[in-house]
Amino acid sequence: MPGSRSLLALTFFLGLVGGVGLTALATAQRPTDRPAPRPVAARAELTTAEQTMTSLFEQVSPSVVYITSIALRRDFYRLNVMEIPSGTGSGFIWDEDGHVVTNFHVIRGGNRAEITLSDHSTWEGTVVGVAPEKDLAVLRIDAPRESLRPLLIGSSADLKVGQSVLAIGNPFGFDQTLTTGIISALGREIDSMDGVPIRDVIQTDAAINPGNSGGPLLDSAGRLIGVNAAIVSPSGGYAGLGFAIPVDTVNWVVPELIAYGRIRRPILGVEFVGDHATRRLGLRGALVGTVARGSGADAAGLRPTFRNRAGRWVLGDLIVAVDGQPVQSSVEVGLALERRAAGETVTVTVKREGLDVDLAVQLGEGRR
Repeated sequence: MPGSRSLLALTFFLGLVGGVGLTALATAQRPTDRPAPRPVAARAELTTAEQTMTSLFEQVSPSVVYITSIALRRDFYRLNVMEIPSGTGSGFIWDEDGHVVTNFHVIRGGNRAEITLSDHSTWEGTVVGVAPEKDLAVLRIDAPRESLRPLLIGSSADLKVGQSVLAIGNPFGFDQTLTTGIISALGREIDSMDGVPIRDVIQTDAAINPGNSGGPLLDSAGRLIGVNAAIVSPSGGYAGLGFAIPVDTVNWVVPELIAYGRIRRPILGVEFVGDHATRRLGLRGALVGTVARGSGADAAGLRPTFRNRAGRWVLGDLIVAVDGQPVQSSVEVGLALERRAAGETVTVTVKREGLDVDLAVQLGEGRR
């Protein structure tokens, strides 16, 4: 019908006009600029403590590296040999020759290591030397000297409980992470990878987590005072108890590893009865088992343990002190000698027939 068609046309026209009107209204209401953010409040300069901390981080962080230990594994089905990451940790530049220090347990079980510097360049690290008994290892990279920033070396002999410390490392793979705290205690003892105690360990509450191992513990002057090595934690994460190998130990072990690939321990020239057997006898000290002919111990007259003609055991000398330092086991004898050199003479105190006897023993060079 003509009337109906006209009505439909009018409705369509009005709808079109209305739609245009709504579009124009929306366009008119749309803001041409983003809403202004709140103004930023001015702040004072960083505090002296903050400036010191940021400056220290900028100074020392280029010396800290990220280490990935790579192991070879054979595919069970195809028998193909593949390289897979076996562990990660931290380390730091020791000198401009490219030597890098880390924990032994960071690279243990690996066939090679990849070392990433703070500039994100990655270099293949070759193992120079390891000391499992101190949980320390030295690697080397062929990076250009301008990329190598050795840390300053401090001392752990004059540390005090309560002084500030910094730890830089790669916890959980997050590189260049700074944590701070204090020295919580000194003179702690932890076991190394082969069970030999590491003494004079530094305890800190600076957050140390998996991945921090091998990284530096620094004093407020940015000097190396320890190598972060272990934590005590029921969960495996940070619990406020971290331990670092003291720099005075690091500073004599690392040069030995660079020069010889191992710690060259001086020796007395004896083999000891096992400490567990000595304990069963109710003795405290290191019981001499055998004495090597021609050794310093032989020349000094140390007496071995032996079986007499009647088949009975005759106990030898029981070492109870070295240079006046009491020892209660063969392990402690080794620790008392570790900073000595072959050719030096030490005074060994032994229990013999109920008496204390002092003997002068010239040390020989140990073989490992």
